[in-house]
Amino acid sequence: MNILVLAGTAEARELCHLLAAAGHNVTASLAGATRKPMPVGVPTRIGGFGGREGLQDFVQTHDIDVLIDATHPFAQRMSASAAAIKVRHHCILQRPEWTPSADDTWIDIETPAAAARHVKDGQIVFLATGRQTIVAFAGLGHAYVYARTIDQPTHPYPHNGEFLQGRPPFPIEHEIELFKRLEIDWLIVKNAGGPNSVSKLDAARALHIPVLMLKRPILPEAHVMSSVEETMDWVVRLGNG
Repeated sequence: MNILVLAGTAEARELCHLLAAAGHNVTASLAGATRKPMPVGVPTRIGGFGGREGLQDFVQTHDIDVLIDATHPFAQRMSASAAAIKVRHHCILQRPEWTPSADDTWIDIETPAAAARHVKDGQIVFLATGRQTIVAFAGLGHAYVYARTIDQPTHPYPHNGEFLQGRPPFPIEHEIELFKRLEIDWLIVKNAGGPNSVSKLDAARALHIPVLMLKRPILPEAHVMSSVEETMDWVVRLGNG
């Protein structure tokens, strides 16, 4: 089968390898948000499709049988486009959300703007929501904000604070030492799920730092898979059907 994987996650990389090993003709697509993305092991296109119409044209031109949306849980526009086009088979692979333990202090927020209602004047915030969302937290001008990004930003820092660079995963010992040294009062994250970035939440728990957790957008109507294994089983059933 001809399979298009909308990639950008660790699950997408694993899935691409398994699909190719099973003999499928697999193409991966990356949005290009990260300047040096990790290779996925199959032919890869980088950049947007030009909206819903461009994605539909790609699917038709390349005779795509299966479209698997394995993008980041917050890639809302891409997921909406993928769910809206005409393709033989479509599913979403999205890892489960993080959930708090009894020792966590999490406050769910619907939008970045809501963060400002919880952070007091002069408090120190560790913002780990990605380079593309930093401007959305403009309401935190009354705090000091450290924003960690994978790539070196090309624009001036928009807050009272500074950029930090790093690519996950980070050992919990690293996160604890960092949060102590920076004297962090609040951690702000997206509820991305997965093991690669969970150490910052483990560190916040250990240090009793409260977390503002940005809730995931609602998924479009689709077959939703929660693991690579479940997605592979679905593809196998399609091939046998």
